[in-house]
Amino acid sequence: MTAPGTVAPPIWAVVPAYNEEAGIGATLAALASQADTGFVLVVVDNASTDATACIVRRFAATAPFPVHLVREEERGTGAAADTGFRYAVAHGAALLVRTDADCLPAADWIAAARGEFAHGTEMACGRSLPRHDEDPSFAERHLLPAIVRVTALYGRYRAEHRHPRFRAPYVLCHGHNLAITAALYLRCGGTPRTPLEGPPEDVVLLNRAREHSGRIARSEQMVVHTSLRRLRAWGARRTLLWCWDRRYRPTDPKQVHVR
Repeated sequence: MTAPGTVAPPIWAVVPAYNEEAGIGATLAALASQADTGFVLVVVDNASTDATACIVRRFAATAPFPVHLVREEERGTGAAADTGFRYAVAHGAALLVRTDADCLPAADWIAAARGEFAHGTEMACGRSLPRHDEDPSFAERHLLPAIVRVTALYGRYRAEHRHPRFRAPYVLCHGHNLAITAALYLRCGGTPRTPLEGPPEDVVLLNRAREHSGRIARSEQMVVHTSLRRLRAWGARRTLLWCWDRRYRPTDPKQVHVR
């Protein structure tokens, strides 16, 4: 908790981005529309070959918060996220949040994350909903999220997630909607810098954090609206198998970067 009259610890938001010139503007606009703009933004250009970086630079000129643009040549959201988190910590971040460049955080996303931290949570895993502007079908709005929750419940009972070394229960975690203290991030080793087709970096980070903290929570108040583009490109079955320990991997490596 922050004592009355003291300055709240700084929050830094990390956004990995790879060839997102068509959509990152909407993500940046959603961040600029936060009810709480008392944060710093780090966009990690993950070796994009399009105008992603240019769009971020233009946004930075009028953004209601400081914007840092860093480049990471090693492909993969794990490497990009880790670079962003460590850059933020090196520049004074005490509290970290992450979303992705195809997502729209709800207007109270930063405020909800700040509330989790104020209650002593060291890592909060937020709720994911489909983007309204992509006209989700009934199944995309309701059926798929229900299936994801069921698979997360299954995950809680998997032997590898129930080892005595874990100090907190397994919870549903989305890489595009999480919050973590800088202290815990460094203590647990951070996000794995694995290839995108490797182990899911968000689950690995969660399990690393669970080994070092019992103050990990699922936060239904932290809401991010995520793109349906992978689901529509691959179909429901392949998308779910991809999320389930990468049991589906496209034959064309370029398709892996539908993200």
